[in-house]
Amino acid sequence: MYKDFLDFTVNLVKETAKIQLKYFRGNDLSIKTKSNVFDVVTRADKESEEFIANTIMQHYPDHKILGEEGGYRGNADSEYMWVVDPLDGTTNYSQGLPLFCISVALQHKGETIMGVVYAPYIEELFTATKNGGAYMQCGSKAPQKIEVSKKQSLDISVIGTGFPYDKDIYAENNSENIVRILPHVRDIRRMGTAAYDVCCVACGMLDGFWEMSLHVWDVCAANLILTEAGGIIVNYRNDRGISIIVGNETIVNKIGTFIK
Repeated sequence: MYKDFLDFTVNLVKETAKIQLKYFRGNDLSIKTKSNVFDVVTRADKESEEFIANTIMQHYPDHKILGEEGGYRGNADSEYMWVVDPLDGTTNYSQGLPLFCISVALQHKGETIMGVVYAPYIEELFTATKNGGAYMQCGSKAPQKIEVSKKQSLDISVIGTGFPYDKDIYAENNSENIVRILPHVRDIRRMGTAAYDVCCVACGMLDGFWEMSLHVWDVCAANLILTEAGGIIVNYRNDRGISIIVGNETIVNKIGTFIK
């Protein structure tokens, strides 16, 4: 039912990847700050979003778009909205670290019906459509259906997390959560890109993930991929943007006993 949207989006993110790989590890990133010194944006972020938005408008002129860099544009009355994070993991990207991704989701009447997350440098593509399952494709290999980890115990689980950009302002910046949970898990990973983190949970590379102060563009596509892979999403607080724990039900509940 959503195949045309999915095919269009997969092609779109792979074309966008060419922009990012062109600048990656180069000297022409034009790095600037946004909300504070920790929150950076590059030339690649802006050019990627413009390319994505312009391409969507050419193919779906009656739709609207919400992008991290450009905000809302397009037909404000449309039932369809594209949610775009053109480059999730900008700090990694600006440092020359290879974990960064493009995240594009499509919502209909407020419900996410399609999500695509693509990590260009490592060539990992995650896709999902509503009620259509979730898939991962590595390079030229055929897509494989994915499922969340079935682990039931934290002591054998590797989980991910991240830190908010306002970590210098609020004492509740996730550091205390890590101190509480660290002795009870096999290990913790901090990838630096929430969209990729959630996709890693969707395919079982991570067993769980939590983070606070996210935005809808960070996780809109990845959350659909996660739920279509059998995972659940719990919002653990309402005062710090989108603050979620993801994984299978047992692991999410066990992480939740430590996280505030």
